[in-house]
Amino acid sequence: MSLPETRVLGCDQVGIAEAAALIAAGRPVAVPTETVYGLAADATNGEAVARIYAAKGRPSFNPLIVHVPDLQTATSIGTFDQAALALAEQHWPGPLTLVVPLRSGEAVASLVTAGLPTVALRVPAHHVMQAVLRAAARPLAAPSANRSGRISPTRADHVLASLGGRIPLVLDGGPTERGIESTIVAATGGGLRLLRPGPIEVPQATGDASGIEAPGQLASHYAPSKPVRLNAVVAQTDEWLIGFGPVAGNASLSPAGDLEEAAANLFAALHEADAQTLPRIAVAPIPNWGLGAGINDRLGRAAADRG
Repeated sequence: MSLPETRVLGCDQVGIAEAAALIAAGRPVAVPTETVYGLAADATNGEAVARIYAAKGRPSFNPLIVHVPDLQTATSIGTFDQAALALAEQHWPGPLTLVVPLRSGEAVASLVTAGLPTVALRVPAHHVMQAVLRAAARPLAAPSANRSGRISPTRADHVLASLGGRIPLVLDGGPTERGIESTIVAATGGGLRLLRPGPIEVPQATGDASGIEAPGQLASHYAPSKPVRLNAVVAQTDEWLIGFGPVAGNASLSPAGDLEEAAANLFAALHEADAQTLPRIAVAPIPNWGLGAGINDRLGRAAADRG
């Protein structure tokens, strides 16, 4: 069924109420979080979740993160061991997703977990997403609000450029704070495993994930429409160069070499580069420590061979 033109509303009571009403009707809506804009729908309604997949063109084997308002709600959906509880109590609300065993009989739609016996859960810190969660009064599946595999949105206009006409509503909360998606850690027994680096460092989590257990694990992901070359200090004649630190480029993630600033600007810079007439994109070297590991993870997937 075709949708009317996508509306954009502010994050006031009217906008929150309209978003909650659409979610109750089984429709996905774009909502800002502290990481990126999410495409939120009722996680207990299989048809609503299917509309997320349809809008994004998302592979059905890639699971979705379920957003909930608090730890109590999270523990009613998933089973938390002591390590998972400790991480949740330390970092929630915030940009950490925990993959834990799904409780038997829980009503989360099977499409959310992509048929896996685990569920990815997050308690967001953003006041708008929290308001939508409480107004909708249900857990929300909310992957990034963009076409699958494309650049994640950090502003409402990014959402419109990717999903305009495919979803009914975007709540415009301005630029997001963190700029890259949440850290994902699996706590399914046998120690903590890092599935996706992000804003929060979890030193005790190893990186031995295998298979698709959580969002963002596809080899080619967060991708512009153009080829991307990494670790570039000088642009070739057909490239738009995204700089960092001493590499100025056509635009810079952070002239000062600040990784927090770079993370916040990453997807906006990729959107800007993708909109240029030059056919290729180059990106300056980013240190691979701290938040830089999460930035390089996203850049590596953006630059991956798409077959």
